[in-house]
Amino acid sequence: MTGTIAVLGLGEAGGALARALVTAGAVVRGYDPAVPTAEGIVSTGSEAEATQGADLVLSVNSASAALDALEAGLAGLRDGAVWADLNTASPGTKRQLAALAAGRGVPFADVAIMAPVPGRGLRVPMLASGPAADAVAALLNPLGADVATLPGAAGLAAERKLLRSVFFKGMSAAVVEALQAARAAGCEDWLREVVVAELTAADASTVDRLVGGSYRHAVRRTAEMAAAARMLGELGVRADVAAAARDQLGQLAAGTLGSPETAQVNLP
Repeated sequence: MTGTIAVLGLGEAGGALARALVTAGAVVRGYDPAVPTAEGIVSTGSEAEATQGADLVLSVNSASAALDALEAGLAGLRDGAVWADLNTASPGTKRQLAALAAGRGVPFADVAIMAPVPGRGLRVPMLASGPAADAVAALLNPLGADVATLPGAAGLAAERKLLRSVFFKGMSAAVVEALQAARAAGCEDWLREVVVAELTAADASTVDRLVGGSYRHAVRRTAEMAAAARMLGELGVRADVAAAARDQLGQLAAGTLGSPETAQVNLP
């Protein structure tokens, strides 16, 4: 028995998941006020209508709409139905949603989508925490999903995702800014090769080297990034990342961001 799954939010991620669930044989009830329902998905007129008779609800709209979606959808839930919030929200927001669900006796799971959904569908890696994490995995994994569970409260899965985002999206922002500046300077191809070479050469020691170097050479690197930020200004490129790096290095040099020991790195 595949069960009935409600999907609230049929945008890029929600729509791909809903279509994949239909292909896997689930009955999918969908609702999105702005996106038409795809073939095979039962179209509904509200969150409460979509959740009627569902065994599992996947809320895949946006962090700003997550609370309203939960409050609206609770009206249609049957006893025992599980609510899974897949929105990219802060751990605090996930805990707020979990508390609201618990107050209504609804099993809740915080589910973090750990990679882009398009092209992967149900195979996208997901991490679930909260009271209903195991239930979500038990319902979705037999359909071909890749849901891993994390022991503990709702919010922990979101925390892992966003910690990764600080690293990965921060790195992406640095690459975008650097390539924009290199384009303005007429050497984008050269810098692109430098970036590729550095990423390709990364290994287990890279993190300690990056963090350790920032502490050890904070004074010199503060001046270096101040010069880099000025250069970007001369090139007509916003220096958002370069300026942020300059400011962080300045705080490291002043000792206001802790010590190498608190960062768990060993300086030779």
